[in-house]
Amino acid sequence: MEKYQGYIDIAISYGIKIVGAILIFIIGKWITKLLTNLFRKALQKSNTDETLIKFLGDLIYFALLVLVIIAALGTLGVNTTSFAAIIGAAGLAVGLALQANFSNFGAGIVILFLRPFKVGDFVEAGGATGVVESIGIFNTTIKTGDNRVIIVPNSNIIGGNIVNYSKEPIRRIDLVIGVGYEDDLKLVKHTLEEILKSDERILKDPAPSVALAELADSSVNFNVRPWVKSGDYWAVRSDLLEKIKVIFDEKGINIPYPQMDVHIDQKAA
Repeated sequence: MEKYQGYIDIAISYGIKIVGAILIFIIGKWITKLLTNLFRKALQKSNTDETLIKFLGDLIYFALLVLVIIAALGTLGVNTTSFAAIIGAAGLAVGLALQANFSNFGAGIVILFLRPFKVGDFVEAGGATGVVESIGIFNTTIKTGDNRVIIVPNSNIIGGNIVNYSKEPIRRIDLVIGVGYEDDLKLVKHTLEEILKSDERILKDPAPSVALAELADSSVNFNVRPWVKSGDYWAVRSDLLEKIKVIFDEKGINIPYPQMDVHIDQKAA
């Protein structure tokens, strides 16, 4: 028995270490999940975007889990300094490989925190115009009016102007309507005002306006500016242009177009 006592002691020692490592891993994993859930709930209370919550939650979970694994391996007698160095080197290699995406990642964090737009908004950003389909950590998906799907890198969005047409609940339609110099300006203004009043989609507050804009080269121009709900913008704009043309024709109001008079010198010919 004494002959095998040394092996038994070693087995017991390693058995204790293995049990300790398993306990550290199980308890550490439980604590990791607990801390991650607390972190996620804190972000949810601050109304942080769900995509960002999921990403940061996963990042923290795996970072803490790596620490737990290192602690468990240390209990087994593994040289954790070398192990940590290997993980660091691997992280550096991955970082260098993904260097081009770091700017997109940073821009994605900015978008998710500042929220210049949300899914469903109609925007002009990163050289694309359309409805936001999804917002990711590295890119944003925008669907255009003709049903094309454009994947825009987030760095392109943050690096330029962002126009959000859906941010506010109401929008103003800006039309410039030109009439002939021979037309009755009071009749023109009254007609435009009546057209605006006849459309129930046009808001009473803010009130629409019709005002003389300029005496142009070939027309007298009026600014026509009604306010509508953002969702009604394009439909109302199109209907107004059609109504104005039809009613102007009925009342004999002329909508001029640029003309050029050419005089020929008969003597020179």
